[in-house]
Amino acid sequence: MRFAHPWFLLLLAFLPPLAWLRQRRTQQAAFLYSSVAIVKHVAGIGRSRVGLILSRLRWLALVLCIIGLARPQLGMGEAKVKAAGIDIVVALDLSGSMRSEDFQLRGRPANRLDVAKEVLTAFIKKRPNDRIGLVAFAGRPYIASPPTLDHDFLLETISHLNIGSVEDGTAIGSALTAALNRLRDVQGRSKIVILMTDGQNNAGKVPPLTAAEAAQALNVKVYTIGVGTRGKAPMPFIQNGYRVTRMIDVNIDEDTLKQIADRTGGAYFRATDTERLRQIYDHIDRLEKTEVEARKYQRYQELFPLFVIPALAVFLLELILSQTVWRRLP
Repeated sequence: MRFAHPWFLLLLAFLPPLAWLRQRRTQQAAFLYSSVAIVKHVAGIGRSRVGLILSRLRWLALVLCIIGLARPQLGMGEAKVKAAGIDIVVALDLSGSMRSEDFQLRGRPANRLDVAKEVLTAFIKKRPNDRIGLVAFAGRPYIASPPTLDHDFLLETISHLNIGSVEDGTAIGSALTAALNRLRDVQGRSKIVILMTDGQNNAGKVPPLTAAEAAQALNVKVYTIGVGTRGKAPMPFIQNGYRVTRMIDVNIDEDTLKQIADRTGGAYFRATDTERLRQIYDHIDRLEKTEVEARKYQRYQELFPLFVIPALAVFLLELILSQTVWRRLP
């Protein structure tokens, strides 16, 4: 048995002093009715005992209500479940070229960033037992989220990522270094980085292959993904207040991305369309499974009705008695 909101139980400590203060400040009624004969049939209960009974009913109802607010729950059994327990940091490119609309999303043209965010969101939802962090980068990296099990916060953070958050550029080496710094002190048996980019390293202070050597030393596996079609891709621009589209060259440094993956024991993938990007994440999901046994309750039965309903009944009984057979006069 457990309490979902145990802090409410602290209210019980305030009831005795409140009862003492109420007893000192409240004066009992001088008599119950003008004629004692009216209540002779009530089992010989005296006036002082009537007030005591009504007071105890009220305090009993309060105790039951407080216990109900704490939400007592009864575990309905335990089951052994398997958890992945992998630490993952995703490095996501936010450079201007990620605006290129060479992907499809629900039957319509979509830019690379929107598709990457949607596929990454689906990947995170399938891995509830993994600590997952996020590094966003363009001309420099920044930590959008440290590795966390709070995936609701992580998904909210992903939904707010936008191109232009930092100065433009593609700092692949610095982004990988920032991701490694998030994993360096993590005590996990399996640590990986997923790096998505659509360009070449042209910013930052750390060369990509130097960062790959650091990942190898830290035993961090790096999966690299080149995002973008082959050849040319449509890029939207605003010109004289109008939206225009131009075809630009797709320049992904596949050789460097392959070397990073090879040196760290990971793999390089090329995502030329939305479906291929989904397949890549599904493949990584299948590859990175480190199952461990854990125990947790399957479900809990809420017991608060067993306290709240009697509390309401006692309140009602106290109200009826105080307004009928044990009614006091001022």
